[in-house]
Amino acid sequence: MSRTALGTTPRTTSRTTSRTALLAALGLVTAAGATATVFGASAGAATAGCKVEYQITNQWNTGFGANVIITNTGDPIASWTLEWSYANGQQVTQGWNATISQSGAAVTAKSLSYNGNLATGGSTSFGFNGAHGGTNAVPATFKLGGVTCNGATDPTQPPTTPPTTPPTTPPTTPPTTPPPSGGKADNPYAGAKVYVNPEWSAKAAAEPGGTRVSNQPTGVWLDRTAAIAGTSGSMGLRAHLDAALAQKASGELVVQLVIYNLPGRDCAALASNGELGPTEIDTYKTNYIDPIAAILADSKYAGLRIVTTVEIDSLPNLVTNVSGRPTATANCDVMKANGNYVKGVGYALNKLGSIANVYNYVDAGHHGWLGWDDNFGASADMFKQAATAEGSTLAKVHGFIVNTANYSALKEDHFKIEDSVNGTSVRQSKWVDWNRYTDELSYAQAMRTKLVSLGFDANLGMLIDTSRNGWGGTARPSGPGALTSVDTYVNGGRYDRRIHLGNWCNQSGAGLGERPQAAPAAGIDAYVWIKPPGESDGASREIPNDEGKGFDRMCDPTYTGNARNGNSMSGSLQNAPLSGQWFSAQFQELMKNAHPAL
Repeated sequence: MSRTALGTTPRTTSRTTSRTALLAALGLVTAAGATATVFGASAGAATAGCKVEYQITNQWNTGFGANVIITNTGDPIASWTLEWSYANGQQVTQGWNATISQSGAAVTAKSLSYNGNLATGGSTSFGFNGAHGGTNAVPATFKLGGVTCNGATDPTQPPTTPPTTPPTTPPTTPPTTPPPSGGKADNPYAGAKVYVNPEWSAKAAAEPGGTRVSNQPTGVWLDRTAAIAGTSGSMGLRAHLDAALAQKASGELVVQLVIYNLPGRDCAALASNGELGPTEIDTYKTNYIDPIAAILADSKYAGLRIVTTVEIDSLPNLVTNVSGRPTATANCDVMKANGNYVKGVGYALNKLGSIANVYNYVDAGHHGWLGWDDNFGASADMFKQAATAEGSTLAKVHGFIVNTANYSALKEDHFKIEDSVNGTSVRQSKWVDWNRYTDELSYAQAMRTKLVSLGFDANLGMLIDTSRNGWGGTARPSGPGALTSVDTYVNGGRYDRRIHLGNWCNQSGAGLGERPQAAPAAGIDAYVWIKPPGESDGASREIPNDEGKGFDRMCDPTYTGNARNGNSMSGSLQNAPLSGQWFSAQFQELMKNAHPAL
C-alpha cells in the first residue's frame, strides 16, 4: 500500500526554539489461556504478610505469558513492590498493570497509581510476557515489601502440545486498568494491543531487514483535511479504524491518531507548514475537527481505545518564538496575537474529549526546547490556558506527549544534571547550556509534576516518542567522558550524538529507540512510535508541492545554522524527500543504529 502524506516534519529547538512533528505509536501483546499456576503463603509476620499466585497463562517455544495475583495478609499498604528471581535465565519482555524491571535474574514489579492500596485480605494482579530458553521453572520465592511469601508449590504443567508461536490475540479476560470517572481507563495502553498501520508496515517490510520492525505500531497522521477521507490511494480515517477492528479480534486495542492541521501551523519552521492560513480557525473547526469527531463518535468504533496526540509543535511556539525572545518569528507573533492556536487546541480537546473512548494527549515539546527555566513554567501555563479554552476542561486532557518526531535521548546514563567537573556544573557545559534536564524521561516526569500542580488530573499520564532516539551503533559511548573539562565529560559520555540539541531534521547517526511498551516508568503511560521511522522530516532541497510544505534550511546538510541551533551545522542527511514521504536511506540508518539493537 502507498502512504504519501500522512505525516509532516519534526523540529527541535534549543533554549528558546521550535521543534518536532511526525508520527508513531506503540504496542503490546498479551498471552491467552491459563496453563500453569503457583501459590505462595504469607510469611508469619504480625504486620506484614502476603500470598502470591504465579500463573503461566501461555507457553510456546521461546516465550510465555504469566499472571501474578498478590494477596496482602498483613496490615493495609498504600503501595507495593514484589520481588523474585529466575533460575533459568527467563527475561520479562513486556508487562501491564505494574512497572516491571529486571536486573540479571532479579525481577521487581511495582504498583501503579490505581492498584497500590491493598487492605488486609485485599488482592490485585498484573501480567507480563517473557522469554525462556527451554526451561521455564516457577520462581522459588517471592518478597512483598521485603517480606518473604513462603510455601510455594509446584505449578501444574503446561499443555502437552504447547503452541510454537506466541499468541496473536489477548487473553479472553485481558488485564485492564480500572476506569476512573467517565469510564475511561487510567492508562489506555495497559493490557492492550496497539494498531499496526498497514501502509507503514508494508513500506518497512519491503526494506532489506525491515521485517524486524514492520510489526511495530505507529501513528496515523491527519495532517490535512484530505487525509480524513484518504488521498492518492492512501487510507482515510475510516479505513484505518476498520482495519483496527479487524486487528482487534478480542481484547483491547489502541489506535493512535495525530491531530495536526492548525491554522498557521508550525509558525517557526517551514518544512511542515500546513494548508490553513493564520485566520482560518472556523475552517479548522468545521472542515477538519468536526468531521474527525463525527467519525470517532460512530458507535461502530466504540470498542476501540482511540488516542489522539493533539497539535504537535503549536503551543510551545507561543512561549519561545515570539517577540522578546532571541528566536522570535513574525509568524509566531501573529499566532499569539490572534489566539488561534489556543482556540484550535481547546476546540479539538473539547470536541474529541467528549467522546467516551477518546484519550487526548497534548504535545509538550521536549527537554531541548522547554527544559530551561524561562520556558518550562510558562509552557505549562500555556498548556492550561489551551486546555480550558473553547469550552474544554482540564478533565478532557488525559495526558501529554514529549519528544514527538524528535531525537532527544530517553535517558542519559553517563552524566547527571547535578554533576560537576573541577567545580564546574554540568549545566554550564556547551551541550546542556543551563538546561534543567539531560534527557526526555526526567523532563517528562518533571513536566507531569508541574502540570498536576496546576490542577491537571493527579493520574495524568505521559507518552514519550522513542521512534528515533536510540543512538546506538559504534558511536554509542560505553562510559563517561574524560574529566579534563565539563565539556569533555559531557560530550564523551552523551548518547545523543547530534551536533546541537536544536537540530531536528533527518539527523545523521540516529537509531531506533525503545520499542513501544506500556507503563515503562513512573508517570509514563507508554513509550510510543508516533513518528513512523523512515518518513522524512523535510526535504534537503526545495521541492515544489501542493501540500503547503516549504523548504527549511535546517533540512539542508550544507546549512551552517542559525540562533536556534547555536549556528551549528544542521547534521541532516542528504537527498531527503518532502516531509512525510518515505526515506529509505534514513530507515536503513535507523535500523543500523537501533538501541536496543535489532
